[in-house]
Amino acid sequence: MNYSIIYLTGFMGAGKSTIGPILANTLGWEFYDLDSVIEKDSRKKVKDIFAEHGEPYFRKVETETLKKLSTGKNIVIALGGGAITIEENMRIIKRAGKIVYLKTSPEKVYQRLRNKKDRPILLGENGDCLSKDEFLKKVTTLIDSRKRYYEQADIVIDTDNEPIGKTIDKLANIINKMQNRGKKIEEN
Repeated sequence: MNYSIIYLTGFMGAGKSTIGPILANTLGWEFYDLDSVIEKDSRKKVKDIFAEHGEPYFRKVETETLKKLSTGKNIVIALGGGAITIEENMRIIKRAGKIVYLKTSPEKVYQRLRNKKDRPILLGENGDCLSKDEFLKKVTTLIDSRKRYYEQADIVIDTDNEPIGKTIDKLANIINKMQNRGKKIEEN
């Protein structure tokens, strides 16, 4: 089975926006970050779209943008955190390409994002950074709530302990092999 779209999913901090463009370059493909495309098209930050119009409106825009991008070939698309939780998005993704789950632990998310203030979902009610225990509890709950979606991935790569270059090499290798075999592969 040959395919030409790779969708990267995973929790915040898993490496979608970092790995995506390098992977696309390695494969000789184009890269799109779904949230960045939405921001460019709407001329607004995702957090502002949420604040002004609410999540249902954002999800509608996200689905329409995903549909447009999914008509392309030889592209890597980094999905926003909640994109795979929408049934219509999952249908689009499964029909058009393969899903790569960049798996990461709550502890690694904490290490990577603990001081970020641009992730409202990981901040306290007053906009301050959460304590380590609060952060880990919140991230664990969110990852657990998305687990059934992540488990539908065609490729699973753990991003906790590998350098980015090795992760990309491993992933490019798996994608090339999958194109020839059409199998589901898990790499830990």
